[in-house]
Amino acid sequence: MSRPQRSKPKLFLNRSLSWLAFNRRVLEEAEDESNPLLERVKFLAITASNLDEFFEIRIAGLLQHLEEGAVEPGPDGLTPAEEAARLAEATHQFVRLQYECWNRKLLPALAAQQIRVHSLNDLNDEQRDMVDDYCRTELDALLTPVTVDPAHPFPRVLHKALCQALLLRRRRRATGNAVYMGVVTVPRALPRLVRLPDKHGDSFIALADLVAMHASRMYRGYEILSGGAFRITRNSNLYLQEEESRSVLESVRTELHNRRKGDAVRLEIKADANEEIISRLQAVFELQHWQVYRTAGPVNISRLAHLYSAVDRPDLKFKPFQPRVWSLPKGTRDIWGALRQRDVLLHHPFDSYDSVVSFIESAAQDPAVLSIKQTLYRTNEKSPIMEALVQAGASKEVTVVVEVKARFDEASNIKWARELEDAGVQVFHGLVGLKTHCKLTLVARKEPDGVIRRYAHLGTGNYNPTTANFYTDMSLLTANPEITAAVHNVFNFLTAYSEQPNYNPLLVAPVDLAERVANLIAREADHARAGKPARIIAKVNSLLDKDVVQEFYRASQAGVQVELIVRGICSLNPGIRGLSKNIQVRSIVGRFLEHSRIYYFQNGGEEEIYMGSADWMPRNLHERVEVVFPLQDALLRERVKTEILAAYLADNVKTRFLQRGGDYRRAAAGGKGAPFCAQEFLIDVAEGRRDAASIPAALPAKTARRKVAAKRATTTRKTAPAKAAVKTPLKSQADRIQTART
Repeated sequence: MSRPQRSKPKLFLNRSLSWLAFNRRVLEEAEDESNPLLERVKFLAITASNLDEFFEIRIAGLLQHLEEGAVEPGPDGLTPAEEAARLAEATHQFVRLQYECWNRKLLPALAAQQIRVHSLNDLNDEQRDMVDDYCRTELDALLTPVTVDPAHPFPRVLHKALCQALLLRRRRRATGNAVYMGVVTVPRALPRLVRLPDKHGDSFIALADLVAMHASRMYRGYEILSGGAFRITRNSNLYLQEEESRSVLESVRTELHNRRKGDAVRLEIKADANEEIISRLQAVFELQHWQVYRTAGPVNISRLAHLYSAVDRPDLKFKPFQPRVWSLPKGTRDIWGALRQRDVLLHHPFDSYDSVVSFIESAAQDPAVLSIKQTLYRTNEKSPIMEALVQAGASKEVTVVVEVKARFDEASNIKWARELEDAGVQVFHGLVGLKTHCKLTLVARKEPDGVIRRYAHLGTGNYNPTTANFYTDMSLLTANPEITAAVHNVFNFLTAYSEQPNYNPLLVAPVDLAERVANLIAREADHARAGKPARIIAKVNSLLDKDVVQEFYRASQAGVQVELIVRGICSLNPGIRGLSKNIQVRSIVGRFLEHSRIYYFQNGGEEEIYMGSADWMPRNLHERVEVVFPLQDALLRERVKTEILAAYLADNVKTRFLQRGGDYRRAAAGGKGAPFCAQEFLIDVAEGRRDAASIPAALPAKTARRKVAAKRATTTRKTAPAKAAVKTPLKSQADRIQTART
């Protein structure tokens, strides 16, 4: 009897299904009872916000391809129609899991902590009186009921606006038994969860329930037959004709207005809503059956994040920590003198982002600084960085490249662009057809000896002090003439399209980043074939570029050990014999959003480490301006290798390993030693409780173990005195680094 033939494994995993697998890992954090309860609620809300964007952008784009008649399969072998069918099944299953998490796990756990989200039937007399008063004094004035009839067409439902749909019949039957539809938009100006009086805990009720309760007052003369809350998600892609536009900023402004009215791509509606309501809405918004999602709870789960801020229970949240604060080394008077001595490397949020803010504020206030140049992709609403640049605009040459096409931050960036221009700052909007995604600041300062010297900040994350508290990112502050000259050339590229053959030592997209990344991977394969040390460790948000994936396959075939730490999308299929057996892919999802991009190459023993703004996706390599920079200071490379990468590779608590075919499996915590969480370890390092010596064996070094923290010279703790490090048995430094690169 012949053996059944195995299907040939796919070389590339589907992008959208891989993203859904990432969101499932976030949902696992909401389900994980080891996380504080209100943090679990926040994780659930994040999954809903993530899914909104997925429908607005990815599903919307796929539907457009189908409308255009696209039939060509993608790299994963799925045609658009096949992909849509797979995603329909996967998203419905995911929504079921979200509501199972809320109803079966989080609601009972919250109730046990005296935190309740009530239905109308649960209210006591005091709460009902409060609700009546709230409706009369707060809600009434903001409601606009609409009855759909020939004189009143179906109202324009805004993108993601929560609404109440009703089936109505006139009490006076002069018009017969006609059934009308009523629609009321739930006011966005009011909180989605309204606090109720409760002497024993924290009680809330959904605003949508109050609107439903209030319906009889709004529709006097009607019999209300049925009702249900619903929400429409629309296509939010921006469609810009930049080549034909006189102003990219004005084009974006126009498209932002159109975004609120894009084609509907999803209907969410309460599971108990009348079928006639669902069918009418489905017809109005021209949706297929699979685009209707029935919710077994609040229609907009993302609004549950309100509980986190509304409930003052520190015991149900992550314990706050004190990040390290960089301070000037002895013998230096200012930040400029410190950077002339050596580079400074910061790992946020474990190293305070205040150091980056201080760098820019110092430049704005220092009369010796002649010019400041900066890129802006995303920032916060009340940004001290932007305020410093506005201040500097009055007395210095200040240039800011504002990316007005940064998705979902377009309106904020347009506002900042206007404010900066009003302050005398030169504002540019990047290059036609390319997004400016690199994170750069360049300062030119006239030193006491008359020499003009440049200083730079290069980062992996946005200039946003708020998100820097919960995104992991890297910052390099440097006065290295080679790097600062290259940064200067990048700014010339951004403002004048003045393109250099290369920007050494930087890797710049779309100029040479893709080619040089491919060459770095291929070089490692050459080392492996020659019997030299060959290993790659790469930490990125996403790996999707087909050429990069194929280079990794070739490196694996040559014998290179490849460790990929990919938080989100990964199209590489690991573990295929003869192709990707030497590649291991892991994803770490935990308290902080892993956002840093770090590339390590063993390079035959001459190790190189790069960092930057670029993931390995086609858009990063070919459609954006990205900058990747080398770490040239040996001590900084040692820190990254033995403290940061080693910690992530040793994690067995928040790590999930990508399996052949696309599934993820959690690391077996305790299976190989005690549980070790990289993010918790890095917090302990920041607060002085542990150092790199306490990481379970995992990274290579050529010398005897040394405590990088003692020699770092980049940060000074301003926290409690360090406690004795928690030590575990370790191999020699050489053995440890050899293991750690795995």
